[in-house]
Amino acid sequence: MLQRDYILVVINQFVNAIMQALHKSLDLSNPEEAAEDAELAIAGLLDLDPSVAMQLTPESLVTMMVLSGMGDTVANYVAYSLNALGTLYDKMGDAATAAIRREQAAAVGESFGCDPTVPPEELVELEQKLNES
Repeated sequence: MLQRDYILVVINQFVNAIMQALHKSLDLSNPEEAAEDAELAIAGLLDLDPSVAMQLTPESLVTMMVLSGMGDTVANYVAYSLNALGTLYDKMGDAATAAIRREQAAAVGESFGCDPTVPPEELVELEQKLNES
């Protein structure tokens, strides 16, 4: 029970952080800050150092998620967020980083059986706003 409560708290904190970061991305005056905040949130959810987490190959990222023991629980959040980051990097004109984020999202989705293009329930409204921009 305590572990489940802990996981729910961690996910809730992540959802709040990723929502703030992606909301920032709607105002393209400082997209780099929005991307950095989103990457920090993802790394925090995975309990990894941000400078390491975002440099991992797609396969290594999946391995780290499996080893964390929380991979199944957070995979949809991570996959969706990485995919959204890919879109943000495209808007910033950074096609190379966008491709890496989408490859990471696809690897997480494939390994954990989730679709990176489908937002978790808590992020559906945000997804609609992102699509309108």
